[in-house]
Amino acid sequence: MQATAYTYDPETRTGQVLLDDGTPVPFDAQAFDAGGLRLLRPGQRVRIETEGEGAARRIKLVTLHTF
Repeated sequence: MQATAYTYDPETRTGQVLLDDGTPVPFDAQAFDAGGLRLLRPGQRVRIETEGEGAARRIKLVTLHTF
């Protein structure tokens, strides 16, 4: 699934992405670290992997989207 980086805190390695429908979804440091990223800037296009549904949905991987 693709999304756009919305917020990112480099100290905690947490933030939020916006899904294409505008829904913000938070990610934790574990999801950020799983993608092997070192930095994330708001507006960057990212690829995410999620698990769960609805309010229980959580991001388990955040990485850069490549074409």
